[in-house]
Amino acid sequence: MAFLVTAGIGLAFSLSGAVGILRMPDLYSRIQCSSKTVTMGALPALIALVVGEGIDSGYASRALLIAVLLLVVNPTASHALARAAYKSGVPMWSGAVRDEVAGREDSQRRREQDCAGPE
Repeated sequence: MAFLVTAGIGLAFSLSGAVGILRMPDLYSRIQCSSKTVTMGALPALIALVVGEGIDSGYASRALLIAVLLLVVNPTASHALARAAYKSGVPMWSGAVRDEVAGREDSQRRREQDCAGPE
């Protein structure tokens, strides 16, 4: 029974995330939504695998390793994708409240030019 509950939770997160990815207006919102979907959809599925097969099975250690890697790598990769998209000039949604990164990016660019010296 616990197997079905955790698998159902993972399925619900995955389905709601898929709908969210389709409904989000810009790349940055989709990246955020996909990051949550992968993490919150896969972790209950991995827990369901451990519960269904048993903690003593060979799958348990692999599933726990995958869960830890997902928790570490997924947010980092999403951040890297969003930052690369921002630096390459992908526009934000017109309804976005404000661009908090714009001031920091400009000042960082100026500092890099100052450190480079005259050409």
